[in-house]
Amino acid sequence: MKIAICPGSFDPVTLGHLDIIERASELFDKVIVLVMNNSTKRCAFSVDERIELLKKCIDSPKIEIDTYSGLLVNYAKAKGAVAIVKGLRAVSDFDYEFQQALINKSLFGKIETVFLTAKGENMFLSSSMVKEVCSLDGDISPFVPKAIVEDINLRCKGEK
Repeated sequence: MKIAICPGSFDPVTLGHLDIIERASELFDKVIVLVMNNSTKRCAFSVDERIELLKKCIDSPKIEIDTYSGLLVNYAKAKGAVAIVKGLRAVSDFDYEFQQALINKSLFGKIETVFLTAKGENMFLSSSMVKEVCSLDGDISPFVPKAIVEDINLRCKGEK
């Protein structure tokens, strides 16, 4: 069984994230969406809340949702993963992700990093952008799954 990991903060999950996850599930037997806590980011949602948001958006027997706070390659080893899947929106994403891929490969030689490019309509899309649009009373419905629009609106507008 070929297992891939799609790591990210998913704060909140966007249509761009879901596109990458769904496309990865077509390439691998199993995809683990791994919610990680990035210490450099200030998150609007807790890890548990982000997992719940993902569960509202994903319904596939090939996709599992999990969390981990340690070194990604250690998780990959423990799960028997063969690949880490990362979405790329721009050249700037590639520069950072390429460095991460090289480090991961040096720490765990059996892991590959697979880069999937964002669809044109998702090239500009980020969780940060969604939170900013929402906090300024903008319509986020074109950017996130319908199942979680209200959850995000409540949080970003301070009503939760």
